[in-house]
Amino acid sequence: MSFDSPDPAAYGATLTIDLAALVSNWRLLGRRAGTEAGAVVKADAYGIGIEPAVTALARAGCRNFFVAHLSEGVRARKVAPEATVYILNGLLPGSCGLYAEHALSPVLGSHEELLEWASFRQTGAKVRPAALHVDTAMNRLGLWPGEGLNLAREKSGAIAAADIGLVMSHFASSEDEADPANARQIAAFAEIAAAFPGLPASLKNSSGHFLKDCPSYQLTRPGYALYGGNPTPGKPNPMQPVVGLEATIIQTRAVEAGTQVGYNGRWTAGSRRRLATICLGYADGYPRNASWTDTVTGGSALVGGVSCPFVGSVSMDLIIIDVTEAPEGSAVRGAPVTLIGGPLDLEAVGAGAKTIGYEILTSLGRRYRRRYVGL
Repeated sequence: MSFDSPDPAAYGATLTIDLAALVSNWRLLGRRAGTEAGAVVKADAYGIGIEPAVTALARAGCRNFFVAHLSEGVRARKVAPEATVYILNGLLPGSCGLYAEHALSPVLGSHEELLEWASFRQTGAKVRPAALHVDTAMNRLGLWPGEGLNLAREKSGAIAAADIGLVMSHFASSEDEADPANARQIAAFAEIAAAFPGLPASLKNSSGHFLKDCPSYQLTRPGYALYGGNPTPGKPNPMQPVVGLEATIIQTRAVEAGTQVGYNGRWTAGSRRRLATICLGYADGYPRNASWTDTVTGGSALVGGVSCPFVGSVSMDLIIIDVTEAPEGSAVRGAPVTLIGGPLDLEAVGAGAKTIGYEILTSLGRRYRRRYVGL
């Protein structure tokens, strides 16, 4: 099965996705946890495509997938018919029938959701077991810990009627190992998990795999790290890169000192410079905040292996780069320019755009030529 884009010459930029690296990262996290690793494939598998990501991971043995929306779950189900697919954002009112139709599992995060799901099951509908989300810090989704404990003490009622197959919570600060909130969450969830004996539990996200004294329980839920993001900020990245992005130079020119460049002339050449324009912009998901002006630093690209700064505003379809320092012959019409790859990893690109690697990944546009390797 091929997921590659057709007609390579029709695209101004190429996104290369290494599915073998994706699988390798999943296996590394499973070994580190010493238990079963699931895979979070929400946001179109963090931008790389739900169908190719789920296909590769399912072939490698992944049996549990997590998405945000029911529509994403339908896509995952089509390529992983035997897997358990959890919908993290919970049960929208009136959506039980769709869960049954596509054999999906809601992550129930409120008493109202629990009651609606239990009532639907009592109609005799054939459904997969749901997960129960207990909030231990985020104050975003999930039952209060006290609610979860009270439900666990019931010998019958909503919990029994809902057929819960997993209890879970979500870290708020696991990437910061010094944050005392981590220990509080670990302790709070340990009490919850103990209150549901025999029920599989899940707490670890990507960074949780590297957090000291964090139990793995029966299932982990890595996301960002699967796609090459660094789960240990400030330390060497233990994950393999999965995504590379190259654009094509479509024009070069020399400008003299004092020349203003880009929309509103926000960057001014301080000396004679050589510029190159590439086929990529914010319509392709590359943040406008990567713009480099006379007063604000921004993003950069690699041309012939040399870091070259953006100049002026990132526009809808184009970015201008100062290639004065690029090696001779590397910055010519038709030459490739690296936007993600090598030293320009997700964290570096995110920093240059004044955001985070997560946003870089999940914003990857649909206008790229997509080239999948390693499947």
